[in-house]
Amino acid sequence: MSRIAIKICGLSTPETVGAAVRAGASHVGFVHFPKSPRHVEPDQMRALAAAVPAHVDRVAVVVDADDEQLARLTGTGALSALQLHGKESPERVAAIRQRFGLPVWKAISVKTRADIDAAQAYAGTVDRLLFDAKTPDGAALPGGMGLRFDWTLLRGVVMPAPWGLSGGLGIDNVCEAIRLTDTPLIDVSSGVEDAPGIKSVDKIMAFCKAVSAC
Repeated sequence: MSRIAIKICGLSTPETVGAAVRAGASHVGFVHFPKSPRHVEPDQMRALAAAVPAHVDRVAVVVDADDEQLARLTGTGALSALQLHGKESPERVAAIRQRFGLPVWKAISVKTRADIDAAQAYAGTVDRLLFDAKTPDGAALPGGMGLRFDWTLLRGVVMPAPWGLSGGLGIDNVCEAIRLTDTPLIDVSSGVEDAPGIKSVDKIMAFCKAVSAC
């Protein structure tokens, strides 16, 4: 098991879920966002999560979801956490956390140090922050586009909550990312794909091996 927690996100098949578990991932992520090529419906999410052992956390990724959508997902009984990847305010995050009783992650879109500093507003409302690259204005997706930000921006930041790093990570640069940021958790999606939404078993295995060797 890697000393760094590893989340393989955007999984949609039993084969790739199994690969993530075998490779030592600490978290698996399922995206519920129709615009995403990685989108899965609640029933599919339940079926995929059923094969995940209890020691691996199962995270649903949503974008500005309303309570009805969240109720459908949490009603599957399959989830360990909710990851909010939209423009959810600290107040909205706190309300979701209270209503649904699951740990809540909040993705923070980063381009400048000011974006990172803005994450302080989520202190006390969130269980984990996830720093991801800010996508271009007008982009259809808020993440999962293989973009990275300047990781040195995270140096010296006193985090208000447990945190992790996402965005533009792959087998060839993950050790650099860990060295520059000292992140406790790495979150990868497009970096282990053959095409958007098509995860590679071999790349998942190689990525986890690379993290373990960092």
